[in-house]
Amino acid sequence: MRAHPGAPPSRRRFLALSAGGAAAGAAALSGCALSTAGAAPGGGESITMMVELDDVSPELIKQAQKELGIRITVVKNDITRLIAMLTSGNPPDLVRGLGALDAPYFAARSVAEDLDPYFAKSTILRTDDLDPANDVWRFDGTTQGKGPRYGMAKDFSQDAMFWYNTALFDKAGVDYPSETEPITYEEWLENAKRLVQRKNGQTTVYGGSYNGVNLTVLLTNLTAAAGGSLFSEDFSRVDFTTPEARKALTWYVEYARTRVGPSLIQPNPDTWDGPTFVANRMAMSGSGYWLGGMINEDPKVAAVSRLAPAPVFAGGPRLSSCQAGTGLWMPKKARNKDAAWRVFEWFFGEAPAKGRAEGGWGIPTLKSLRPLMPQKEDYHKRVFKAQEAELEHFSVTPFTPYAKWDAFEALINQVLPAAMNGQISVDTLAGRLNSALNEQLKRGKEQVG
Repeated sequence: MRAHPGAPPSRRRFLALSAGGAAAGAAALSGCALSTAGAAPGGGESITMMVELDDVSPELIKQAQKELGIRITVVKNDITRLIAMLTSGNPPDLVRGLGALDAPYFAARSVAEDLDPYFAKSTILRTDDLDPANDVWRFDGTTQGKGPRYGMAKDFSQDAMFWYNTALFDKAGVDYPSETEPITYEEWLENAKRLVQRKNGQTTVYGGSYNGVNLTVLLTNLTAAAGGSLFSEDFSRVDFTTPEARKALTWYVEYARTRVGPSLIQPNPDTWDGPTFVANRMAMSGSGYWLGGMINEDPKVAAVSRLAPAPVFAGGPRLSSCQAGTGLWMPKKARNKDAAWRVFEWFFGEAPAKGRAEGGWGIPTLKSLRPLMPQKEDYHKRVFKAQEAELEHFSVTPFTPYAKWDAFEALINQVLPAAMNGQISVDTLAGRLNSALNEQLKRGKEQVG
């Protein structure tokens, strides 16, 4: 399945799989001719990072120049542009990715650098200090979570955990969920139905939001929580008609139909949970520890906020995976790997990593940084205790290497609303999802070889 080591990346391997139909990649080449390595003006080394613009702030860029003597040029994260840069042989030195979804894709196409030799020599990023969440960035050619490391998460959450607002629970007369023992998904939905508030046909307070990092990974993880796998053993097919996948689909469609929370048929005007939850207009948010960074900014909101374990399906296993593991990977053809690795070490193990840990925006991916997580106030301590207990139940839910997650997402978004609106049954939905996604997987498998 894995391409031969050292084989140049083929345009054919990428274009048909990108969500935007990255056939525009060739046209984008002229806009990508950036210096990705070598000497910076005035001396010193430089690298290019393809990230979201708020991942590496201007302040951090200045800090890197001062502390490392390395100039960082930031390129906006974009899959079409990335493909063009990779296939032209002029890639960025470090690239943003979601480890839980992207690592198998890029590793299987032999464009991501095996970072094991770098980790082996590092005194800053020691493998015995890496949190198991970083295993989402491992891929052995068959299964995610094993084999070489192709990247590292900057921080992480166990994204099926959910926050709840005790003041809204009190108002509705609903018992609080346990902070150590999981409730069932069925109980979560029943609570959401009791907690939702409406006026003149409009939702004024969401009972709960449960959409995951994206629908692709949400349905993958819900199926695992039901005791199954969305993918075949070789990850070349999906099957939404299995009892476990059907249970996952049925639950999520019911969540959307009851309109207790945001969905494709009831979009959140705030576009995401954070602003809504801190405004006391959302009783539960399935966002994981990461949302604490925003909650902690308002002590009044933090005082009534609690973090609860990932729910379980009745009779299913207790799982609490990371659905993103956002971090960085290094292209094989990067031109200044030593400088890129030094920035990698600094970003993940030094000042930037310590700052992220102290803010509560995610769990540090170095175990040695965990004491920096907010623990000053009583509400910090409660959340920290709940999160520490949940770490025992972490596991990697493997994803396919044969398709880009956002291509799946586009297909799911086309099919799912009809079921949410009651126009088709869950069985019909399952069949349509199988047809659309398996066609994508078939093309991906042919391209990987």
